Amino acid sequence: MDTRPNPAAVTAAVKVPTDQASPLQRLAAMPNRNKIGLALGVMLLTALLAWGLSAGRQTDYRVLYASLSDKDGGSVIAALQQMNVAYKYAEGGGAILVPADKVHDARLKLASQGLPRGGAVGFELMENQKFGTTQFQERLNFQRGLEGELARSIMSLQAVNQARVHLALPQQTAFLREQQKPSASVLLTLHGGRTLDRGQVAGIVHLVASSVPDMQPRAVSVVDQNGTLLSQASEGPGAGLDAPQLQYVRQAEQSLQQRILTILEPIVGAGNVRAQVTAEIDFTQSESTAETYAPNQGSSPQAVRSQHLSEAPGAGGAGAGGVPGALSNQPAATPASQVNGAPGAIQPPGASSGAAAGVKRDAVTNYEVDKTIKVTRNATGNIRRLSAAVVVNHMSLVGADGKAAAPAALPAAQMEQVNALVREAIGFSKERGDTVQVVNAPFTSVAPPPAVELPLWRQPEMQDLARSLAPWLGLPLAALVVILGFIRPALKTARAPAAPRLSATVRDAIELAPADGGASGVTKVSVEPDADAPALLPTAEASRQQARTTQLDHIRQLAKADPATVANVVRNWASQPA
Repeated sequence: MDTRPNPAAVTAAVKVPTDQASPLQRLAAMPNRNKIGLALGVMLLTALLAWGLSAGRQTDYRVLYASLSDKDGGSVIAALQQMNVAYKYAEGGGAILVPADKVHDARLKLASQGLPRGGAVGFELMENQKFGTTQFQERLNFQRGLEGELARSIMSLQAVNQARVHLALPQQTAFLREQQKPSASVLLTLHGGRTLDRGQVAGIVHLVASSVPDMQPRAVSVVDQNGTLLSQASEGPGAGLDAPQLQYVRQAEQSLQQRILTILEPIVGAGNVRAQVTAEIDFTQSESTAETYAPNQGSSPQAVRSQHLSEAPGAGGAGAGGVPGALSNQPAATPASQVNGAPGAIQPPGASSGAAAGVKRDAVTNYEVDKTIKVTRNATGNIRRLSAAVVVNHMSLVGADGKAAAPAALPAAQMEQVNALVREAIGFSKERGDTVQVVNAPFTSVAPPPAVELPLWRQPEMQDLARSLAPWLGLPLAALVVILGFIRPALKTARAPAAPRLSATVRDAIELAPADGGASGVTKVSVEPDADAPALLPTAEASRQQARTTQLDHIRQLAKADPATVANVVRNWASQPA
């Protein structure tokens, strides 16, 4: 009896199926947990894709106008509807939003229509004058237009929200005594938390005063929404210090403080002296004019300003005079002869002597007067008074053992020197009323607070960077998280395929060959998969490689169990034609 196994039967029995399953079969073979994860990942990825597409197509709206009155808001909305421009309101209705690419175009078109008017009507009132308008109506419209234009100009300031201007323009008359000066009042509504300094208030006052003929700045009153008179503080040159003057005072004080530190730190050490200086500076502008007269003195000849000399011929002698009659007609007696130039009878001014009888002379001489005119303009920024306070730290001492000892106060002589140096450094003047106070006291050492190192994610620079990159990287990162967290794990095989196991009922029927040796016996080894073994459904290249490895392991086990049968199978393969 031939007990050799049949190679064909062994070959048929050793074959293991390697057909790949379809995607639907692999999906059906997945566990329910993987199916749920895959479905959830696909839905999240679809939602992210839809959100990204909608965000990319969403129109970006920008603010067209904000804080408009109801009247101006209605006019702007009506104009936008006529221009077919999409718009929407911001939260709370405080602003009108339009597409970002149409903001400037819409503003230009609205400005051509005079919108928004800002609650004030300007000179456009004069454009629609009706026929038959009286002179009073024209004057009233002009005044309303001027008030509106001034209000618009004032509202262009950043701190001003609303403004109203009231003008009192008197009617011109031909009588100068009855002329009245114009005046104006301005009501301002400021933005929350905003204030106007003196310079801005003065600018508003001069803006209004310069827009109306014959209006003086003192005739303009500016009031805020709380009823506070703002223009009073800006009247007069000495009403208060403006920003440049305050800066000048601060610079002067800092300069004096630096002088004190510069001269004392080399003596007491850097960081051992503190100084504060308060300066009272006079910014008053004054001008004086003096005119003095002095007589001509000294041996120098007098300066003649003008001289007038006149001569008139007389009647040849003494004229007739006296009471009419015989005595008055008699000639006068001849006086005794006198030497020329000798003192004689005193003659009245303008009378001629006997030698020049009959000639009248008048002489008038004007001399120059010494006059001095002096104009003095006092410079602004003069120091009126100085006050200095200086604190000097105790000096550090070192003991005999080389260790630091307790600080000690400076000697009185050294404190006097420090006081003198401070006085000289600031230019101390007793007549001006300056004061200097120098104190020697120990300084308290305060340890600097430890530097707190913020985490990287809390640093402002990183937060700003994250905000700027979030729109560009947020969607790709979210999609990557969905793919790696849901879809990829679901596509993987939940469990590696198990190696095929031999059935518990291995049929190894051995067919004995007949005695005549016609047919060789065939050893039939049938390998059937166990009903409890999982199906081999490779889903990827790794699964196919695992199945191939499993088959090789099974063949090795079979070769160890029955080497003769495996040898016959290999011999049968080799004998088959190619």
